[in-house]
Amino acid sequence: MAANKPTPAFDHKSFLKHLTRLPGVYRMLDVEGAVLYVGKAKDLKRRVSSYFSRALNRRIQLMVARIHSIEVTVTHTEAEALILENNLIKSLKPKYNILLRDDKSYPYIYLSADSFPRLAYHRGRRKAKGRFFGPYPNAGSMRETLQLLQKLFPVRQCDNTFYNNRSRPCLQYQIKRCGAPCVGLISEADYAEDVKDAVLFLEGKASQVIDGLVKRMERASAALEFEQAARLRDQIAALSRVQEKQYITGERGDMDIIACAAKGGGACVQLFFIRNGRNLGNKSFFPNTAGVEREGEILTAFIAQYYIGKQIPQEILLSHSPDDKSLLEEVLTQEAGHQVRLRQQVRGNRAQGLRMALQNAQLALDAKLASKAGMQQRVEALQQSLSLDEMPNRMECFDISHTSGELTVASCVVFDATGPVKADYRRFNIDGIQGGDDYAAMAQALTRRYTRIQSGEGVLPDILFIDGGKGQLRAAANVLDELAVVGVQLVGVAKGPDRRPGMEQLFLFGVDSPIILPADSPALHLVQQIRDEAHRFAITGHRQRREKSRKTSVLEQIPGIGAKRRQRLLKQFGGLQGVARAGIVDLERVGGISRKLAEQIYAAFHEDK
Repeated sequence: MAANKPTPAFDHKSFLKHLTRLPGVYRMLDVEGAVLYVGKAKDLKRRVSSYFSRALNRRIQLMVARIHSIEVTVTHTEAEALILENNLIKSLKPKYNILLRDDKSYPYIYLSADSFPRLAYHRGRRKAKGRFFGPYPNAGSMRETLQLLQKLFPVRQCDNTFYNNRSRPCLQYQIKRCGAPCVGLISEADYAEDVKDAVLFLEGKASQVIDGLVKRMERASAALEFEQAARLRDQIAALSRVQEKQYITGERGDMDIIACAAKGGGACVQLFFIRNGRNLGNKSFFPNTAGVEREGEILTAFIAQYYIGKQIPQEILLSHSPDDKSLLEEVLTQEAGHQVRLRQQVRGNRAQGLRMALQNAQLALDAKLASKAGMQQRVEALQQSLSLDEMPNRMECFDISHTSGELTVASCVVFDATGPVKADYRRFNIDGIQGGDDYAAMAQALTRRYTRIQSGEGVLPDILFIDGGKGQLRAAANVLDELAVVGVQLVGVAKGPDRRPGMEQLFLFGVDSPIILPADSPALHLVQQIRDEAHRFAITGHRQRREKSRKTSVLEQIPGIGAKRRQRLLKQFGGLQGVARAGIVDLERVGGISRKLAEQIYAAFHEDK
């Protein structure tokens, strides 16, 4: 193609002769008019001249050899040039620029303005009435905080449609994660106290919350309300433990910690979010570096592309010194409306935080480079195929197995970005349902699994796969609604029309049309792997349960027959076959066996008659 052939030498001398020395942005174009590179300069003539008057690395030489023309836009200041450069890079995505590919919106925790407010997951524009807390680095850290809030402060998290149609308390009330305002089991004043404490916690004022709880505990104790005092005592203890884990010593404001590692043609930028002194978690970015391996240059591009147009903290700690540090501070301060400082030389806890961020960046980059052709590629393909805002870190899949409706077993398998997490696999023996009712079996398994997770015994997944179509998907969605589980993408994996592998249809909850992936799709291969593993795990559990039932004596399943009576029967009739042949009168002669019990024993061996 013409774009890949050397172009006629660009007459840079004629161009530079008339180029201004004012600040601005320059765009280098190839022979087809495609933008190769966008840059900004305090002095356009001096900066553009440098591409033609000094020794260049191989990457820049290749770019300069393809230049057919250069366009410039003059700005009033270098700061304006930086903002324009950032906007052009995001919109044009030039081949030779460092590109930050992750430009999704970030999740927030939303507190509604209802009379009984709800805490909820929110992503996107913040238009609704109420308060927003965050941003959080990813959906996982946001869900973790919501779970923590449920344990500490029983504020509802269900949506208003679910809330307004309740006639009885849901499971969240039963496991003490909600005060059940939907059915009037908590007063508006008491509920407002819980909301106030939750807000103070999200604002980083946990100590103030603890002080208030201590006073309430003392009042309850003085009033001889010992059960209430004990509940407050446990709440104080839990909050104190959380405070020890989540707070950065000596920090009370907003701060980001950014570290960069680069090697092997790749780079990882690790970003830790500190808000109101709380560590909200971290996020890994893998920018397209166009061959650049100098950390300072990568951080310069990252800071401009990431922060312009977003909320900016007062302080940003950096592992490497960026180019144009003073200019970046000027632009970020202008964007944020408050002073923003970029700092690299720090001591104490801040230095420790930087070292931790750098270590995370190095480990994430090593993992990325090691798994490009494997699991990482499949997970990234799945993210694109399902149009997810961010790459899933944890995936769960449920399947049901039984024989003609008997001895039903449900399986749950867990995968992360490295593959199966077998330590987190679970099986559920399903009882109390009509044989063969797979919907009820799925609902029971999901209820048991996510009730425990909502109680703090585990982590919610980013994606929940259900082996089945729309019906199974609806059953799963009802359970998640009942448990107020939010932020989990539900996906049904249905077999194709002829049930052949490679013809699967993926149903996203809330979307009518299925997603049909090509047979060679890495995303489909990952879904098949997870689905098949859930199927294998369910069948293995069902077979084990069936074999165990065959080894169990029929006598063990009869109410009222303990070990002693069982031994008497076996000795009296010479074994189980003798008991099976015995009549009711014969059975009744055995010591400890009443007429009623003899009838039950006889019926157990002659159900088909």
